[in-house]
Order: sequence, then C-alpha cells, then structure tokens
Amino acid sequence: MPQIIDLTLAVVPGLRGVETEPAFTKAKDGWNASTWHLYSHSCTHMDAQIHFEAGPGTIDQTPLSSCFGPAWMIRILPCEPKRLITIADLGDVAEKFQPGESLIFHTGWSAHVNNPAVYRDQMPRISEDLARWTVAKEVRLLGVEPPSIADVTDLAEVTLIHEILLAGRINIVEGLTNLEAITSDRVLFGATPLKLHESDGSPVRAFAIEGVDPDLFA
Repeated sequence: MPQIIDLTLAVVPGLRGVETEPAFTKAKDGWNASTWHLYSHSCTHMDAQIHFEAGPGTIDQTPLSSCFGPAWMIRILPCEPKRLITIADLGDVAEKFQPGESLIFHTGWSAHVNNPAVYRDQMPRISEDLARWTVAKEVRLLGVEPPSIADVTDLAEVTLIHEILLAGRINIVEGLTNLEAITSDRVLFGATPLKLHESDGSPVRAFAIEGVDPDLFA
C-alpha cells in the first residue's frame, strides 16, 4: 500500500522570516482570512538560480517535471556539527545512481530547528567535490535537513556551493524534516514551490512516497 510521508516543516509565525496577521474575521467580516509575510527561503524551501546569480532562472520558471522523481536516501547518522558530506558518504549509491535521480540526505538535523545556534550555525554541509559530482551526474533534486546546503557563516563557501549546484540546474531543497519516517532506501520524492513571479526561492511542500516503484516516474 503506497504511503505518502510529509517532509515539510510547519510554517509557524515566529520562525525566521514568518509573520502573520488577521486580514478578515468571521465576527467582523463574515469569514476568516490572514495576511502572511514569508521570507522566500523560510522553513522547507527551494532555491532558484537567481538566489546566487548562478543563472537567469526564477522559481516560477521551475518546471514541475523537475520537482518530482526517484530519490536515494543517504543516511548519515549520527551526524556531528559542521560535518562535511562527501562523495564517500554515498557508499554504493555512487555506482548505482542514474542521471535524473535525486538525493535526500538524512542527518537528523531537523531535530535542532528550534535551536538556531545549532540548526543554522553548526549545520552539516555539502562538500565541493560532492557538489560537482551531483552536477556531473545530473541530479534532479538535492534535499537536505539544514536550512542551507553550505555554511551560512562562511560567505565564500555558501556562495561557491550554491553557484555550482544552481548553475548545474539542480533543484536545491533545504529544511526537510521527518526523514526518520522513511524506511526505504529509494523513494519517490517531490517538492513543489509556489509560483512566485521572478522570485529567488519559495517555501515548498515536500513529500516522499513509499510502496510504489520509483522507476515508474523516472
């Protein structure tokens, strides 16, 4: 029986870049509606090329066909702070991987989401050699639990890794959660951004599907 697993952080007011206020109320206006203020890279989100000027692509130009497909689970548990994730961490997936597939890195880092000093400042990150490997292998989606794929306290590193991946047209999905619910080594993985006009990124609803053949959607 197929199972859909939600991999998305809740967009909660008070988190970085998230605010909300009532726009209408049932008592006053006849219905409830809210105005939301969202940072384009808040919670679980996807980057567009223009985020680091690695190309002209904006998030509304991202085709849905590039937001869904087979993915390999790479488990790095436990994962120490500031761990540099390399090609060696892929294990035998490095040999099995086919162009157009995706990678999800399970590090357990989403457990630190309410502790910014750890979650944001001590995150495990993608190494340069792995970033260049993913481009060469035509990875479709690269999903990680931390809020970035590189050290946001190191401008040179965070710029280089984003530029490599985004110039290589890899869809970066950051801020995943609930990866421990995935028991398979290979799943269907999707992350669908809002169609924000000419935006550098967008929150996404990310999910995995177990119990179906991922190759049916390759």
